[in-house]
Amino acid sequence: MIQVKNLNVDYFGNPALEQVDIDIPLGYSIGIIGPNGAGKSTFIKSLLGIIKKRSGTITVGNSDIALCQKDIAYVPQKSDVDLTFPITVRDTVLTGTYPKLKLFRRPGKKEKELVERCMEMVDISDLAHKQISNLSGGQLQRVFIARALAQQANIFFLDEPFVGIDLVSEKIIVNLLKKLREEGKTILVVHHDLHEVEEYFDKVIILNRKLIAFGDISTTFSSQNIQSAYGSSLGNVQIKGLGGLV
Repeated sequence: MIQVKNLNVDYFGNPALEQVDIDIPLGYSIGIIGPNGAGKSTFIKSLLGIIKKRSGTITVGNSDIALCQKDIAYVPQKSDVDLTFPITVRDTVLTGTYPKLKLFRRPGKKEKELVERCMEMVDISDLAHKQISNLSGGQLQRVFIARALAQQANIFFLDEPFVGIDLVSEKIIVNLLKKLREEGKTILVVHHDLHEVEEYFDKVIILNRKLIAFGDISTTFSSQNIQSAYGSSLGNVQIKGLGGLV
């Protein structure tokens, strides 16, 4: 499992995450939810080592997570990517093979065949020669996911993958994530739409700077926990399965 012990992150003296302790079992699809500014993206970036100024320990099994990065794939928010960089869809997906290449080795036939399969899995083969700056939001998100697939990782972190994408892309991504989970992969997704949580995930992490709750959807995705995390910022929202307004 991924074990997080006493994780604390400050931004310019302001706490972003406080004393987060959580044991995340592998092999599940897990949503990470909470209000704006709750520290959701900060949480996964801390696990990935993107945020260096943090305290606490993060391990996978008995190893520091920093030693397991080759086995972790990351799909960032679109806003975190420089879309002006001149690179095609195929070459972007190819970069997913780099972490597992030996030193000074360039991608060969095996890696290029893998790239073609990954593009097929998210239905972007016809976009292979396009510059990423010319893609729609949904197409671009599928490119990032194909790149993550090319890494052949066992743990996937996705930061708000469904924001600003079309329904076709969302369906493709959701089906793919379910397939990966069925194969025993671990999927952690920062997610903002509470209406889809029960459909998309096995378990849920509820954050608001501190850990509010973590567990199975059936027991954790409750009106009480949602209200504790969101408070008045939630407003009157009808959420399937929560028994009415929260």
